[in-house]
Amino acid sequence: MKNKWYLLIMILVLISCNNSKKENTVNKTENKLEYTALQKRAQSLFGELPKVAKNDANPVTAEKVALGKKLYFETKLSKNGNQSCNTCHNLNTYGVDNLPTSPGDGKGTLGTRNSPTTLNAALHIAQFWDGREPDVEAQAGGPILNPVEMGMPDEKTVIRRLSKEKEYREMFAKAFPDEKNPINYKNLKKAIGAFERKLITPSKFDKFLAGDAKALNEKELKGLQLFIDKGCITCHNGNALGGKMFQKFGLYGNYWEYTKSKSIDKGKAEVSKKEADNYIFKTPSLRNITKTYPYFHDGSVKDLKEAIKIMGKLQVNKDLTDDEVQSIYDFLETLTGEVPAEYKM
Repeated sequence: MKNKWYLLIMILVLISCNNSKKENTVNKTENKLEYTALQKRAQSLFGELPKVAKNDANPVTAEKVALGKKLYFETKLSKNGNQSCNTCHNLNTYGVDNLPTSPGDGKGTLGTRNSPTTLNAALHIAQFWDGREPDVEAQAGGPILNPVEMGMPDEKTVIRRLSKEKEYREMFAKAFPDEKNPINYKNLKKAIGAFERKLITPSKFDKFLAGDAKALNEKELKGLQLFIDKGCITCHNGNALGGKMFQKFGLYGNYWEYTKSKSIDKGKAEVSKKEADNYIFKTPSLRNITKTYPYFHDGSVKDLKEAIKIMGKLQVNKDLTDDEVQSIYDFLETLTGEVPAEYKM
């Protein structure tokens, strides 16, 4: 009798184990299918991150990049020698200075908008928060002549100062070998632009997009799914996860009521003077976003989770829960890359 019961128990155990194996196999298959579907969806939304942000009008060469790097860190480009491009766009801190607005070359001067990161900026549709310049080459010349920023009086003064140095005369000649007078303001902008076109920061999210099945963990995948489902991809798509379009900040409310901004910036309308452009800004890239605080055009919010919650309410009209905010934050952390050491000071 004992043997019969023993056999019965063993049969039941074997059946249970077999069913469990089938269930595990089914679950693994379903999870794999869900993972693959999410991966393909992400690939279609974000695409591949290039190694260099190319510009046919300004081919990137080693000589231009070397000159552009030197100019990027050059304090002689500011009136009093206190500022360089790197002062506000520090490559050791992900291309920003982590201040709401940046101090200028003169004492007591502050910019009116937050200094955006130069990392991956060459992938954007335009430059500056209001998009007033088309590319990084055009952008590079603006702050140098801005009286609130680097304060140089004019282009001739800049070139006259650089021309006094033998090293710059030689480097401009190497970078622009076909020109009779290569040391000029146009080429200065091209050189800095070429350098910035190399400031691309791939992250583990790019490994996921390339097909690495282990690149993201479950929390990060959940955050990516929420990022898509909640509509964040409407503005933050493409290989830079943003920077590809203009959008009104505050589709479902006045942004300053949520950000507690000290002044109301009308964005693109400040340049165009058109009422239709009120509160329109270029959407920022989300690459390295956990490192490039504070947030928004005026640096009014320091905490990224608060910024995520504000964006949910103002842009997609959703009250995100704390768990949803945390999940999206977990995903955004996967966008943190690293500046190649060769491009730092």
